[in-house]
Amino acid sequence: MTAVAVKKMILNDFSAFHLLFGNLDENIILLEKAFNVSIVSRDGEISLKGEPQNISSVEEAIHVLVKNIQSGELIDKQKVSYVIQSVSTGDGSKLDDLSKSFICVNSRGKYIKPKTIGQNQYIKTIQSRDVVFGIGPAGTGKTYLAVAMAIRAFKNHEVGKIIITRPAVEAGENLGFLPGDLQMKVDPYLRPLYDALFDILGPETYNTYKERGLIEIAPLAYMRGRTLDNAFIILDEAQNTTKEQMKMFLTRFGFNSKVVVNGDTTQIDLPNGRRSGLIHAIEVLRDVPEIGFVYMSEKDVVRHELVKKIILSYDRYEKVNKEVKHGSKQEFKQENQK
Repeated sequence: MTAVAVKKMILNDFSAFHLLFGNLDENIILLEKAFNVSIVSRDGEISLKGEPQNISSVEEAIHVLVKNIQSGELIDKQKVSYVIQSVSTGDGSKLDDLSKSFICVNSRGKYIKPKTIGQNQYIKTIQSRDVVFGIGPAGTGKTYLAVAMAIRAFKNHEVGKIIITRPAVEAGENLGFLPGDLQMKVDPYLRPLYDALFDILGPETYNTYKERGLIEIAPLAYMRGRTLDNAFIILDEAQNTTKEQMKMFLTRFGFNSKVVVNGDTTQIDLPNGRRSGLIHAIEVLRDVPEIGFVYMSEKDVVRHELVKKIILSYDRYEKVNKEVKHGSKQEFKQENQK
């Protein structure tokens, strides 16, 4: 028969106590289900009942969540789920370092911080390397965090200019049929970059910097023939570069510059099956010690919880397709039901 233990925790901070439990105790319900324990509160005291190992895990999760609350973070369902996942996989100790990380403040006074262990590794690598590749699925914050790090470097006078670029590759649409001049045609491809800059700087500050030439957003083709000194340079959606474009881009940066290359190797839109310059660059440069590579996964997705499940489902499907090209997809169905 499995031993059942009871342990009591005391929280003196009433506001933290209230935020920890959430609306209608939704956060505590998540913890109870995840660790198979009973959690009861009374007069600032929390009573934990369950198997000793499970009590230890939920206690660790609660300590992490309280630290997050005390550092001013919002504790929602997504945050609780991530803490549960990290503690369950033995990564709970890394969450303490995560709660201390900070990049900058956005235009509304909100702190911009990494939300996952993978994101934290990403910003630390950007700080320590001149060239960084951030590889991961949609929703992992690659673009937003890179833009935040660029603005931080600019405000700290580490660089004198921010340059952000993307390849204007059609993803099922035809660029030539879009209305307007060339700038109007490529603007939709650069929209996520504008959104990140507007959110962090605010429209007025962004427009001021742009008019002074301190921020430049342009299609990748505009980088050819330039030497970019004293700049923070971001290449976004790098999976849609060709080998030639990637080499051209990586040989543009000059003295006192930092380069961040972001991409998702599962969403390549190059025509006629052309090989991605991002995948080629990873193979060519993986042994250069001065270049940093950070790989994020569905665990680092900070969008709707369902996005993680969508990514996992696609990954399973692709895996089965490789293993059984012409056979039954029954294995995929069984995997997807887990």
